[in-house]
Amino acid sequence: MPPIPSWPPQFDAAIFDFDGTIANTGWIWEEVDRTFLGARNIPYTTEYARILTVLGFSSGAQYTIETYHLDEDPDDICDEWKRLSSALYRTKVVLRPGAEEYIRALRSRGIKTALATSNEPELIASMEHVDVEALFDARVHARDVGTTKDEPDIYLEAARRLGVAPARCMVFEDIEPGLRAAREAGFITCSVKSDETAQLLEAVRDAAEYHLEDWTVLVPED
Repeated sequence: MPPIPSWPPQFDAAIFDFDGTIANTGWIWEEVDRTFLGARNIPYTTEYARILTVLGFSSGAQYTIETYHLDEDPDDICDEWKRLSSALYRTKVVLRPGAEEYIRALRSRGIKTALATSNEPELIASMEHVDVEALFDARVHARDVGTTKDEPDIYLEAARRLGVAPARCMVFEDIEPGLRAAREAGFITCSVKSDETAQLLEAVRDAAEYHLEDWTVLVPED
């Protein structure tokens, strides 16, 4: 796999996933999933976690209802997930080492940046230790486009808001369906090793043109 064209950046914009990619939040969602499923006497599986990373909240709630034959409202499930995760997001989430430094270095070079996440706006905005407004020129959530990350809409909308063609945008992502969707839509793609036990790393690597194990290797030297 060729070296990442990261510095000096050989692209005009960078689009970042959040959970797993620039923030180690896998432990939060495993705790949420185990608590949610345990309350319904349903065993936790990494396959369930893997599917939800692609689907996000609304589609994930519908999937959960259909898979486990729950007589529940999708909105109520989403509210429960938000309630279980809100305090942890507000006080515990920080960016992975090197991620913020790299994003700020890109912006100092005039490279536009966007966040493209399946997470909910309320959780992302609530974080005390991550200033998303200072790091990103645009922020797109899956619910803004109405599709999941196995479709390229979220990345296309981020590129549109930045005013940059997909072929000049680098997408940093930690899930295989998102990387494949972005790559097929003409984006430059870089897979990122995450902290999530559900990640299928070999498949993720194969889905992208480039691969990143550790953000600190991209931080430019002074």
